[in-house]
Amino acid sequence: MRRSCLLLFCFIAWFCALAQSQNRTAPIAGTVVDPSGATVADVTVTLKRGAKAISSVKTDASGRFRFEGIAQGNYSIEILQEGFQPSLTPVQVQEKLAPLTITLSLAELVSQVSVTAGVVQVSTDTAENRDSVDADQALLENVPVFDQDYVAALSAFLDAGSLGNNGPQLIINGVEVTSATVTASAIQQVRINQNPYSAEFARPGRGNIEIITKEATSDYHGTLNFIFRDAVMNARDPFALVRAPEQRRILEGAISGPVGHSKTTSFLLSGHRQEEDLQSIVFAEGLSGPIRENVPSPKRDTLISLHIGHQFSSNHSAYWQYNEWDYPSFNQGVGNFVLPQAGTNSDQWEREWIFNDRLTLSPKWLIQSQILIGWEHHGTSSITNAPKIVVQDSFTSGGAQIDLLGTERHATLNEMVSWSSGKHFVKFGFSVPDWSRRGIVNHNNFGSTYFFSSLQDYAAQHPYAFRQQAGSGQVLYWQQELGGFVQDDYRVSPNLSLSLGLRYNWQNHLHDRHQFAPRIAFAYSPQRSRKTVFRGGAGIFYDRTGAGPLGDLLLYNGLTLQSYLIKNPTYPSPFINGGSLPNFPPDVVQFDPSIHEPYSIQYSIGVERQLAKQTTLAITYNGSVGISLFRSLDINAPLPPDYLVVPDPSVGVLRQIESSGRQISNSLQVTLRGQLPHHVSGLMQYTLSRTDNNTGGITWFPANQYDLSGEWSRADFDQKHRFNLLESYSPGKSFTIGLGVTAASGKPYSLTTGGDIYGTGLTNGRPAGVPRNSLEGPAYVDLDSRLSRDFFLSRKKEKGNVLTLAFDAFNLLNHVNYVAYVGNLQSPFFAQAVSAFPARRLQITTRFKF
Repeated sequence: MRRSCLLLFCFIAWFCALAQSQNRTAPIAGTVVDPSGATVADVTVTLKRGAKAISSVKTDASGRFRFEGIAQGNYSIEILQEGFQPSLTPVQVQEKLAPLTITLSLAELVSQVSVTAGVVQVSTDTAENRDSVDADQALLENVPVFDQDYVAALSAFLDAGSLGNNGPQLIINGVEVTSATVTASAIQQVRINQNPYSAEFARPGRGNIEIITKEATSDYHGTLNFIFRDAVMNARDPFALVRAPEQRRILEGAISGPVGHSKTTSFLLSGHRQEEDLQSIVFAEGLSGPIRENVPSPKRDTLISLHIGHQFSSNHSAYWQYNEWDYPSFNQGVGNFVLPQAGTNSDQWEREWIFNDRLTLSPKWLIQSQILIGWEHHGTSSITNAPKIVVQDSFTSGGAQIDLLGTERHATLNEMVSWSSGKHFVKFGFSVPDWSRRGIVNHNNFGSTYFFSSLQDYAAQHPYAFRQQAGSGQVLYWQQELGGFVQDDYRVSPNLSLSLGLRYNWQNHLHDRHQFAPRIAFAYSPQRSRKTVFRGGAGIFYDRTGAGPLGDLLLYNGLTLQSYLIKNPTYPSPFINGGSLPNFPPDVVQFDPSIHEPYSIQYSIGVERQLAKQTTLAITYNGSVGISLFRSLDINAPLPPDYLVVPDPSVGVLRQIESSGRQISNSLQVTLRGQLPHHVSGLMQYTLSRTDNNTGGITWFPANQYDLSGEWSRADFDQKHRFNLLESYSPGKSFTIGLGVTAASGKPYSLTTGGDIYGTGLTNGRPAGVPRNSLEGPAYVDLDSRLSRDFFLSRKKEKGNVLTLAFDAFNLLNHVNYVAYVGNLQSPFFAQAVSAFPARRLQITTRFKF
């Protein structure tokens, strides 16, 4: 009996221990490195049990991954990454499992940047915020994108309140540039608001557009696109009497592969040719009545880019690239109130040399360097040289009075060092966003311009102002900008990470040496499964003047380029009693002695939730305060209350550029990304926001130079509601439907008297007691669609030759989206729109991939 009880007790104990061991779980953690020992970030790591995938995660910036709550047993870890050989590592999960180190083997040629449609998951990495916009090549090719302009298509997701004085910050392969000299087929990924508080960049993430381009592969691959659009397939513009005979043809593509039989040298050749035979719609009013015309405004655009990459060793690679871009245009500036004779022609081109080097010194140290050297030429001239006639918000005739040449020789440098150790991933470096020698030859308005408040004043030959310029108009100057940063991404625990950064900016001319910008961000998950992540951050971001105001400062010094403003002149001759231009005081541009760089304080808090394996939802509150923003002020304006006598008669308009504006913005943003049921994937974003300010930018003037109380109002770009969607639906392997939806509330505009009531030569004065931007235009709604079909021309299906035919419809519902509402009380178009966004346009695309 005792022996039987003892055996029964042992059996029960063994069974309980076995059951307990089967219920025990343990984490699997590790690091992915390349053959040199350098960590590999953004790699999809899949945990499998037998042939079944259990879970997938992506490595963080330090190459680390982690699976929580894994039951004990035998598993395998699979890694499939372009540029590396497939990796399958067996793992036996026990009570205590040491961190793994998985070393990937190189393929014949390493592709430095790889973006795949992998699993979309929330993460406690501070750089993996799910309220960002992330569109890879697969999504961009399946949704309707007008003229394959990916940057313009995704710009709708930018936050206008986060843009700098020069618009959105454009970043290609980690380096800030002024223009996107990259063709569509060479783009691998476009991102907005990735890591919004990164110290690496000068501007906030919600004002950045990051482009990652393709790298060459070990085999020959290519893409060729032909896009065609003709007016016979379009709807008529609502302001045109007849449908404009337009046509657009685009030939674009890229091809890459090894150079000869080399296993270490590869190339990527890309380019496009765009022939744009478009029409501008004139909608104006003259003394004889309405003026309606369709005016040809052709453009040509040619871009070619050659990229050569070389793998010196397993830890050292580099590439060289040359870009050449020509984009002349003809009869531009015509439309709305501007008549055909007031158009311009332009001759513009850019050339760039780029060198990029990537060196892994050890498993912990990585050095990345890039230098860009460029040449630019921008020339614009009037079609005719006749004096210009401007009747406010009625018509503009005569010549355009534009004769401007801008040249630029510039260099951009970026040097970044990464160091990884334990829980720290540190990046530091410096950049030269712009080091340029710029030349300007400005002979604008040498033939004079007359300004009339209304058609009645024009009929009575009573202009309110006359302006003319004289002098050499030629200046050379240097634009210099520097930046440096340090950032530590610290993994406090598996469910908490912090990012601490500090950036310093400097630019010449302003001599502001106090531009220290601290940044902080965190990501925390209260759950072991980490399906919910709380995320927040704050930071200071400085703005820049840009090159344009610096050119104005040097040109309009009273000597180099004399600009004369004569108020209430006679017509057609402004000179009374035999006077001449030198007898009138010239205009001058100057900086406020206390001017300094504007900055904004950005902050946010939000929550992210994993709804499904490949679907995430992010809800984020964003706030910002803009301090010391740029604006202009005429400090020699006629004095109140009569506004007749100026303080200094020896000077005309004394434009002082100040940093005295302010802006406040608050928004709530909802972002849904990933795959939805029934083969639908993409992203959608809704934003509820309000932005108020008292400046419209560095060239903006208030209505009354001595009373700014009425200028605080809704920002010019403010829209209460904004909704953007890019989704693709694939019911079969070769058939895809793409949708693009943009909807937004109306933007504000100002009610003005139309007259120069303050004697400044400006007609932005408002009736007494009426604040700026007190009126609102209509809402905007646009639905775009794409229907595409893939034809596989080889047995390899997706991996072989593929021919794609696509049919796009932009503004499918042909909804009239009015724009350019007139707030001038003296205009015959008061409270009316004088133009609209394009009506329905159809586009045919043929793509061949091999």
